[in-house]
Amino acid sequence: MTSEQLNEIYQRLFERFGPQHWWPGETQFEIIVGAILTQNTNWANVEKAISTLKAANLLCPRRLYEIEIEKLAELIRPAGYYNIKARRLKNFLAWLFENHDGQLNNLNEIPTDLLRRELLEIKGVGRETADSILLYALNRPVFVVDAYTARIMTRHGLIDTDADYEQIRELFQSNLDEETQLFNEYHALLVRVGKEFCKPKPKCEDCPLNRLPHTVETQYL
Repeated sequence: MTSEQLNEIYQRLFERFGPQHWWPGETQFEIIVGAILTQNTNWANVEKAISTLKAANLLCPRRLYEIEIEKLAELIRPAGYYNIKARRLKNFLAWLFENHDGQLNNLNEIPTDLLRRELLEIKGVGRETADSILLYALNRPVFVVDAYTARIMTRHGLIDTDADYEQIRELFQSNLDEETQLFNEYHALLVRVGKEFCKPKPKCEDCPLNRLPHTVETQYL
């Protein structure tokens, strides 16, 4: 039943919104940088920071690895929390160069579960960021969970209110075909409906999921 519910939600969202073309980025590395910079900020600010790095011809692993952290922080200032995010980028790059010769291609042969564990050991890389890197940059079938996902799944009775990140991720990975494109599109669609309709104060009337059983009681916000 859960599998049918998840597939119906997906179909309704896809029929309403169509393909979302996530994640924006011209290269694997740009997507990774974006995934780290987007923590606690909106995408418009991330785009400004990435544009600054591009203009300085620094959007490649080797150049960012070698740049002084103070200069990097200044360049990504538009993304907010720039000193913290500069350290996180440096931590990722240190991991990449010290463990994988600075080559993203060297990650291709590492099993997904092992690679996820490695990413989660990098200081400042949490589960949502690690899974975004795996799914959007490295094309691994890993479902990304965020606040929108939790809110929508809770309101539709598919998870308990106290479900943690891993339980929600398992909900999708156990009940859907393990396909990178499906996970990519599904997460993007959940973000879309979460931003437009399933807000803390919901707009259910025009929501594509409104005819499915759901509740918006206060404890689910």
